[in-house]
Amino acid sequence: MPIRTNRGRAAVYRKLWGWPLRSPRHLAVAAFALVVLIAAIGFVVPGLVGDRTPPASQNPVAGAASAIPSGTSGSTRTSTPAQTRLTGPSETPSSVPPAPGALAVARQWTEKWVNHPTGITSAEWVEGMRPFTTEEFLPRMETVDPENVRATRVTGEPEAVRSYPKSVQARVPTDEGDLLLTVIDTGAGQWRVADYEQGD
Repeated sequence: MPIRTNRGRAAVYRKLWGWPLRSPRHLAVAAFALVVLIAAIGFVVPGLVGDRTPPASQNPVAGAASAIPSGTSGSTRTSTPAQTRLTGPSETPSSVPPAPGALAVARQWTEKWVNHPTGITSAEWVEGMRPFTTEEFLPRMETVDPENVRATRVTGEPEAVRSYPKSVQARVPTDEGDLLLTVIDTGAGQWRVADYEQGD
């Protein structure tokens, strides 16, 4: 018959709690049952709660590790920087045989340079060299006083000191020493003197 009073329930509870204390054997059985119950709870509860560990994609350490392919160490994943400097042949021009036109202009310019009779003006002197001089070099020549030029004649043929496809440094002998001329190709094979130095 069902227990209908609080007094009857209390008697049943006292009987249940008192059973383990009746004898050592009852106590051992109760302790064993408690251990089994705790172990069962330990296995069942994790499965019910589930694994709360964040997924690997949300773990920054795991994400970094997964970015490295298997069998490849992290040190070998360093990307090679893109080539930003163009490589190509050296810009230094190659030496070539001197162009005959360059040597001819060197001689013609020097013949006008040593031609400075008494009374000639700087403008007249420069005008004689104009056909053989670059436009950029003419203003500098206009600052030279022809009276300061001691050479009066060319004493030999021009000789190339350095020769490149677009420029030639020529040595022209005069009665007052050598003249070093820089002759450049201004285009379409037109060679013009762009600079000069008086040697010893």
